[in-house]
Amino acid sequence: MRRVSASRAMADLRLEYDDVEGVFAIMPTPATDDASDPGAEYTLDEAEARAGARKLAEDGVDAVMINGTFGEAATLTEREWKEFTRIVVETIEEVDPSVHAIAGPTTLNTRSTIDRMQYARGVGADGVLLGRPMWLELSEEATVEFYRHVAEAVPELGIVVYHNPPAFKNRITPAMWRELAEIDQVVAAKYGAVDVMWRDAVRQVGDRVQLMPIERKWYLAHELAPDLARAAWSGSAACGPLPALRLKAAIEAGDAERARELNRRINATNEKFYPQVGPEATYPEAMNVRHDDLYGLYTIALQKARIGGAGYIDPGPPRPPYHVAPDDLVEMAAESGREWRDLAEELRSE
Repeated sequence: MRRVSASRAMADLRLEYDDVEGVFAIMPTPATDDASDPGAEYTLDEAEARAGARKLAEDGVDAVMINGTFGEAATLTEREWKEFTRIVVETIEEVDPSVHAIAGPTTLNTRSTIDRMQYARGVGADGVLLGRPMWLELSEEATVEFYRHVAEAVPELGIVVYHNPPAFKNRITPAMWRELAEIDQVVAAKYGAVDVMWRDAVRQVGDRVQLMPIERKWYLAHELAPDLARAAWSGSAACGPLPALRLKAAIEAGDAERARELNRRINATNEKFYPQVGPEATYPEAMNVRHDDLYGLYTIALQKARIGGAGYIDPGPPRPPYHVAPDDLVEMAAESGREWRDLAEELRSE
């Protein structure tokens, strides 16, 4: 059983461990045409923000998460961040209250993060996709303390730990996950690779924290830990959620053959999307940051190009300073989005 803390006793947790099931879609922050201009004062395309959130909720995702990396948390003004958060939360509530609205309040410090979490709580968010301050790398102790502090300050919101070592400069070890699992509000994580460290981390958190893989690794995660891999995050859902939803249905039905086939077809759409400099472009255990990874350099521009290529949501141009990317890589990303769109059309007709 999960430990009940004093803060938990004083407030109902809006997003609990048992709520973390299915497809947790990530959507971009739609931008106006002038968004790449550093002189632009307000770059949120409010109409497209409403339309995108509405589509995802109507089409059956289980949660919508916002303001991670390609959600451009790093480049929004405070006004833009607040308006986008409000619009998405209110739209989801209007369309289908059973879909969880997950805000993205990551900042460079604890106090500003708490301020944003309080705002998200006020507009009705269920939880938060939360990275950690990254100007300097946080120690293991500081990382755990950060999540403990924000959980105590805003105890109603379930926390999806945003685990992205290159962005946040440190890697959460299995031992750290064990400590984070003691925080009642920490109910899930946006995790990366399904590897030895993932398996070790799953053993540490058990049924207290859902370590969500990306949808193209979901089948593998479910094979390794079927009772503990009940959800996946999907940035590709912003290209249209149907492939991820069909994979969810196959996994939940125990149809391993269908799940393997869908996993293969989903992976095929990603072949042009992760440009790297040579076969050494991996996460060396001695390094926290990949210096030879082109995708890591141009993530936002490439993600938005891919989403734009699919045509499900119009993300608009990337905001500075992350708007710079080689044209050939941008076109590769757009083609990947078109291939995802084609896969969705194929599945729709099957």
